[in-house]
Amino acid sequence: LALLNPEIYMAANWMRRSFVAAACAATALLAACGSSSIDSAIAPTRIIAFGDAMADVGQKGSGYTVNDGSLFNWTQQLASHYGLVLKPVSAGGTSYAQGNARISATPDAAGNAGTPTVKQQIDQFLANPQFKADDVILISAGASDIIAGMAAVQAAAQTEAQYVAATGQAGKDLAAQIGRLSDAGAKHIVVTGSYDLERSPWAKALGKQALIHQASLSFNDELKVAIKDMGKTVLYVDLAYYVNLFEANPGGNGFNNGKDPVCTSADAGPGIGIGAGQVNSALCTPSTIVAGADYNRYVFADKVYLTPNAQRLFGDYAQQTLSHRW
Repeated sequence: LALLNPEIYMAANWMRRSFVAAACAATALLAACGSSSIDSAIAPTRIIAFGDAMADVGQKGSGYTVNDGSLFNWTQQLASHYGLVLKPVSAGGTSYAQGNARISATPDAAGNAGTPTVKQQIDQFLANPQFKADDVILISAGASDIIAGMAAVQAAAQTEAQYVAATGQAGKDLAAQIGRLSDAGAKHIVVTGSYDLERSPWAKALGKQALIHQASLSFNDELKVAIKDMGKTVLYVDLAYYVNLFEANPGGNGFNNGKDPVCTSADAGPGIGIGAGQVNSALCTPSTIVAGADYNRYVFADKVYLTPNAQRLFGDYAQQTLSHRW
């Protein structure tokens, strides 16, 4: 069939993979709602996290979501399955992730040269690693490089082709940092990459969905290729597919809005790197949301980052995936 008509074969193969992935995601959602549970063989006593806003549990006092005092981040939700509380290093915890952090480039997505890159976060940890056999490492990054690269395109500082190539290189750079952790003794590393920012309200407002899709795909593809030989210690959990599911079919996943930000907390400064005066969910609380909205029924907190409910659902899925592996 592939030889007779490659286009039909590719379409059929894509439909098959989408059906399988949808079934798996639906199963995970049911499990997250309490229909079943899976006991993991691993019982970590420490969760360590690195990354950008998708993993930031309040490094500067708030996360990139609706800050309502709940478990608002997927890394916290995953940790809670093991009876653990994940706090930022700024509060004496083990999450190094910080909003707007890029993989290895500076300044960050919002133009701040002082934000530790993912590489620098890992440098800080590896200065005294002392890995335990049951440690679980969580890494979620890539969005900030995609956002910063798009800003460079808009400023005519790089071409679209250079942008896509640079995000691919950032994916390789993240893989190199994962390799450092593995080489240093980490046995259980969970990696998400970025979701496809084509799906974000930010990309749609710019009218650049196709380009941002290419950049997101380039990042994740290069990351996955570069970690393929690290399978003994590294697990890739597909954040991109999960957000696609939420955004494309919000009603089927407990949401009623997969298109619009629920927060109204505009930031006069650079915020999350998508421009001055834009909503920054790090400033968002239940008192700064769309009038009459139930923020738990929205997918997006601002134009890029997710609400607490979307974060928790992904955290449940990530833990289910982890428990199947180790």
